[in-house]
Amino acid sequence: MFSSSSSSSSSFFSSSSLQSRRARGRTRKRAWEGAAATNSALVVKTTPTTIVRNWVANRLAAAFSSSSSPQKMLPSEILMWVVTIVIAVVVMTTGLEPSNALVMAPRKLQGDELATVQLFQENTPSVVYITNLAVRRDVFTLDVMAVPQGSGSGFIWDKKGHIVTNYHVIRGASDLRVTLGDQSVYVADVVGYDEDKDVAVLHISAPEDKLRPLTVGSSSDLLVGQKVFAIGNPFGLDHTLTTGVISGLRREISSAATGRPIQDVIQTDAAINPGNSGGPLLDSGGNLIGINTAIYSPSGTSSGVGFSIPVDTVSGIVEQIVKFGKVTRPVLGISFAPDQSVEQLGVSGVLVLDAPASGPAGKAGLRSTKRDSYGRLVLGDIITSLNSQKVSNGSDLYKILDRCKVGDTVMVEILRGDKKEKVPVVLESRD
Repeated sequence: MFSSSSSSSSSFFSSSSLQSRRARGRTRKRAWEGAAATNSALVVKTTPTTIVRNWVANRLAAAFSSSSSPQKMLPSEILMWVVTIVIAVVVMTTGLEPSNALVMAPRKLQGDELATVQLFQENTPSVVYITNLAVRRDVFTLDVMAVPQGSGSGFIWDKKGHIVTNYHVIRGASDLRVTLGDQSVYVADVVGYDEDKDVAVLHISAPEDKLRPLTVGSSSDLLVGQKVFAIGNPFGLDHTLTTGVISGLRREISSAATGRPIQDVIQTDAAINPGNSGGPLLDSGGNLIGINTAIYSPSGTSSGVGFSIPVDTVSGIVEQIVKFGKVTRPVLGISFAPDQSVEQLGVSGVLVLDAPASGPAGKAGLRSTKRDSYGRLVLGDIITSLNSQKVSNGSDLYKILDRCKVGDTVMVEILRGDKKEKVPVVLESRD
């Protein structure tokens, strides 16, 4: 039936008709290839019709480009031609229903998930990784080398290259490195810090197009139950995101460096691991509302509650550091005894241990604790109130001073022996 010597086959595969068919085949091949390229660039969904058409086009192109002589074609090859042409005619004329299309859709996310993903992607470039290096001398070679002694997170404050982080992240560093989101590393200089509030400002010389500052929000109108997001670099890994809610407001923690209280701290159940220190705490709009600073947990992990310094406190500190290189906070110029020691005396207040003559309290005449000629302890003045506000412990004293300014005159009420006195003191800045 498929004999190559039959007269009909010889007539069908004549030289002129074969060349004509091959030319038409090459034209169809180019057309189908162009259509396939257009579809792949513009069409989002893939349908069975498209799949079949592409298969037919490939089969016809392979057949028409074959260099084999038609007279030497095998019966199976001729049958393949016939089947391919029939399938092509059916698909081109009838097509398939659109309802049967195979849509390659992306993974579907809920609205809140999409918002979280977008928030992370938009704010991650603003979060940096900070490496704290200390100079150490090798005990064998005596060579001096920089050794990593800690790390933490930070974030870009402005286009001038200022980086904000926790003071305890950079404490004791002889050299600092800041890694941006694109993994570029810069040497950082310390502009200034406020160890009482655990805030530090660094500076890097990076191109402006690499610096994406966070949007600074407000911490004055936060509510318990509000959703928050903590971005950081815990354990030296890539950027991570933890979510939670505000579980408490107006908390108080102590500075790790000075023990001075930090008021109005934000409490959150978002996981704040050690490497998250110095990273931003964001609201659902992506606005900065705090700096992640501590985790209170018996195990030291994120199983407890986290604390963040409110952005309203941070903003004032950063502005002073950027402008003056330090924070001008008023002080009385005294050192005082631990609260437990005063409680044992059966009185309430702050016991003055030392009031240097060159300090504000010493100039005003406050007396220090000392020993007499017989070695007996003579107690100094006990501060019981400041500007008519009761002072029961050191924390109360710091809270009142934080609301004052350098140069203000405060009325200090003291207990000296069995008598109460009031002494005006002019507050000065700490050196």
